[in-house]
Amino acid sequence: MTRTRPRAALLAALAGAAALTGCSGGEERPGGAHGTATAAPQTTPAGPRWQPRPGLAWQWQLDGKADPSADVPVYDIDGFENSAADVARLHRAGRKVICYINVGAWEDFRPDRKAFPRSVLGRPNGWTGERWLDIRRSDVLRPIMERRFDMCRDKGFDAVEPDLVEGYGNDTGFPLTARDQLRYNRMIATIAHERGLSVGLKNDLPQIPQLVDHFDFAVNEECAQYRECGALSPFIEAGKAVFHVEYTEPRSSFCAESRRLGLSSMVKKPELGAWRSPC
Repeated sequence: MTRTRPRAALLAALAGAAALTGCSGGEERPGGAHGTATAAPQTTPAGPRWQPRPGLAWQWQLDGKADPSADVPVYDIDGFENSAADVARLHRAGRKVICYINVGAWEDFRPDRKAFPRSVLGRPNGWTGERWLDIRRSDVLRPIMERRFDMCRDKGFDAVEPDLVEGYGNDTGFPLTARDQLRYNRMIATIAHERGLSVGLKNDLPQIPQLVDHFDFAVNEECAQYRECGALSPFIEAGKAVFHVEYTEPRSSFCAESRRLGLSSMVKKPELGAWRSPC
C-alpha cells in the first residue's frame, strides 16, 4: 500500500540520478543482458488520453472496494479489488478513475502470483507477502505487466498508478542501478500509453527530470515531511497534476505551500481507507 522510502536509500538514489542527468535520450526498449525486447501489442486506444491538470482534488483508497462518497473528480483505487461495475459507477458520477497496480514487487495475494518465476523474486520489501522484483528481467516482467494493464483498460480505468518504481534505491537483493530503473519505468509508461491509459510516476523524485516527459501525472507520498515537494515542480510546469498525500504532517504545516506549488494535497491514514482530509 503506502511506499515510503528510507532516507539513506533516497540519498543514494539522488547521487545515482545525478550521474545520469542529460543521458535519458530517447526511450530505450528493454533488453540487454537481462532481457529482450518484445513487440508492442496491437491495441487501439478508445480516444484521447486523459491528462489530469494541476489542482484537481482526488481520493486515494486502496483498502477494499471504492467508497464513492468523496465529492472529488479523481479516484485512485486498487485495480484487482475493484470491478468494471465499480469503475462504471464512478464514471457515472463524473469521476476519472486511476488503477493502482504494483509493478515493482511480487504480492502473494494477487491472482496472477504464479506467473512470476522464482528467479525474479528478491528480498522482502517490508510489506507482508511482498518481495522485490528484478526489474532488469523485462523479458519476464513485460508480458505480466501488459496483462495487468490490459485488465485496467478492460475494466474501463482512465489511468494507471504503477507502484514501487524506485527499487534501485532499496535493498532488493539485486544489483539494480538508476539506469535499470529508468529503462523499466519508461517501459511501464509505454505499456500504459499503448493501451490509451494515462500513467503516473509514483515517488522516484531523483529521476523526475528524466521521466517527466514520459508520464502524465505524479503521485507522491510525504514530500512535505521530508521537505522535497519542490522537486515535483517539473510536473506542474508541464501542466501535469501532482497527487500528493501526507500521513503524519498536520495540514497547517504544508497546505499553504502545496497551494503555492499547485499540488493536489491531502492527509490520509496509512491504511488508505475512505477517510481523507484535503487541503
